[in-house]
Amino acid sequence: MSIIADVVDGQVDISESSQSKERKVGSQLGKDDFLLLLVTQMKYQDPLQPTDNTEYVTQLAQFSELEYMQNMMDVTQHTSAFTLVGKYVYAESTSSSGHNQKEEGMVEFVTMKDGDAYVTVNGVEFKYDEIVEVRDEYFVISQKLPSVKEQQILFLHHDPQNVVIDGVSLGEDEYQASSMGIGIINEKGETVTVDPKNVVYSDGKLTIDKKVFEKFDAGTYNIAFVFDDPNKTVDYENVTLVIKGVKPDLPPDTENPGETEGDGETEGDGSTGGTEGTEKPDGTEGDGNTEGSGSTEKPDGTEGSGSTEKPGETEGAGKITV
Repeated sequence: MSIIADVVDGQVDISESSQSKERKVGSQLGKDDFLLLLVTQMKYQDPLQPTDNTEYVTQLAQFSELEYMQNMMDVTQHTSAFTLVGKYVYAESTSSSGHNQKEEGMVEFVTMKDGDAYVTVNGVEFKYDEIVEVRDEYFVISQKLPSVKEQQILFLHHDPQNVVIDGVSLGEDEYQASSMGIGIINEKGETVTVDPKNVVYSDGKLTIDKKVFEKFDAGTYNIAFVFDDPNKTVDYENVTLVIKGVKPDLPPDTENPGETEGDGETEGDGSTGGTEGTEKPDGTEGDGNTEGSGSTEKPDGTEGSGSTEKPGETEGAGKITV
């Protein structure tokens, strides 16, 4: 590497103003600055006690090492820039006028300009060193999926209130859900689906009508959420429902309360086809027909009604609707 400088009055002008490339104030020293310091040291050395040649060799070796390390850093930086294609990044830049530009999204492509790498995000170009954050794609997606904040809810049978669940998100952007289903899971893993008519959702808050929980015994349950987003997200672990107290007695089924089916009589015309001319126990001859009345003669000579009683058939008596 060589440095070009002007010669003034037979001497090399190595002032900063003479350099073709101006060094930015506050920036780190580079290989050009190191060589400039070395030349300045040679110019102003004491002629009576000049710097030892060995020291110059050592400094030149350090200079070569610095140049090699800087070149390697540039190569590594460029390689890293190219690997960002398809990655989700956050980039931020500030113009000379003070305008702040921020973008987040996938790196579309990488270009090289004057030895520097530039990445393009959402059509906006940023320098490689203006990237402030790189995120895994699956992590980014997980942040946009529907979710429910972890929480525990208490329901008391003796003081029933609507169950309110906070922190219910339907997702963002293309991962947003348009609807969801709600279920209640008991300790055995059995699920009861909640009727949508008993659920209200607004601004991240889900309210379930208190009457839904009247039929549940005391215990611990999980409330499950099934979203219709593209990933079909299901959450059944974050919301725990604890029910305490004794559930109220619900009204019995009043459709047929204790009603017995039928009046216990055998319906029919009461006629039985007998054998004509059979002899009765008293020696008289019967006609073998009992018409319409269905009555039969008892051994004591009294006439019975012919009705038979059904033993206690009660359909639906004491049945509780749950």
